[in-house]
Amino acid sequence: MRDCVTSAGTLGSVYGNDFGTPQEGDQRPRESGDPAAFTQLLADDCRIEPRDDMPEAYRKTLVRQIAQHAHSEIIGMQPEANWISRAPSLRRKAILMAKVQDEAGHGLYLYAAAETLGADRADLLDQLHSGRQKYSSIFNYPTLTWADVGAIGWLVDGAAIVNQVPLCRCSYGPYARAMVRVCKEESFHQRQGFEILHTLSHGTAAQKAMAQDAVNRYWWPSLMMFGPPDDDSPNSAQSMAWGIKRFSNDALRQRFVDMTVPQAEALGLTLPDPEIVWNDERGHYDFGEVDFTELFEVIKGNGPCNAQRMAHRREAHEDGAWVREAASAYAAKQAESGVGAA
Repeated sequence: MRDCVTSAGTLGSVYGNDFGTPQEGDQRPRESGDPAAFTQLLADDCRIEPRDDMPEAYRKTLVRQIAQHAHSEIIGMQPEANWISRAPSLRRKAILMAKVQDEAGHGLYLYAAAETLGADRADLLDQLHSGRQKYSSIFNYPTLTWADVGAIGWLVDGAAIVNQVPLCRCSYGPYARAMVRVCKEESFHQRQGFEILHTLSHGTAAQKAMAQDAVNRYWWPSLMMFGPPDDDSPNSAQSMAWGIKRFSNDALRQRFVDMTVPQAEALGLTLPDPEIVWNDERGHYDFGEVDFTELFEVIKGNGPCNAQRMAHRREAHEDGAWVREAASAYAAKQAESGVGAA
């Protein structure tokens, strides 16, 4: 996808530039208030930037998607943080702490991307805490054993990578550039999970059984991460037309299955689906039908850990109120000092 910028504004410069503004060297004309300009940018496969004119529906769709993504990152810290103090070695503790810290950073980065669309971060968090906005259903499942940390890394983060790599080509510039960094770190998380399961599956019989049990419980919820079937996904068609999404839910789900089956064979673990078989005619693996009834129940708040996850999140937000107040007071004091000095 072309960024419609000079070499000074390529995707790789995300680390040295504010992702919320057009990259230096962007010479594209912007005609505020002209709907045709938005259509032309999409037709030219260019990026939409914060000061470009855009339809309100496009903006709202992006706010909803980016907010849900950010919420998922910070809620997703909970299942794994549950095991930091019980990880089997100091090395495992250090790696898991780094991963949880990454997830917090992803959430903050994505909230900042949403703010480029005029969203207020405090309002987004309020909508999360009140249940008006959702997060990924996968984080409403418990982590019962250490092997679950490996299954989350291998399967959940593996599914996230399949979902999120195409977002690096999203039509909205700030979101696309944010995803470059997020995907690089998620690839580390996926390798970490694979390594945990590889160690367990090549250990004692009890360790391999633990790994297999974790995979059995997380396989189907991981497939549900891609959303409902294309026919039942009300927002997918419009998001693809706008270039927010690049592939359908079912296409991404198939890609994940094709990627994961050979990895499971390398691990010596069995995916809990007897219908998985290579189809020479299609050039893909066939797999069993996903029971989306469970997905919709979890989304409604009836998952194993919905109430627990949200109660913990609200409590953490309330406990951190003094930090936010102190930061605001300090910023105000610095602003006053700056005015006085001037």
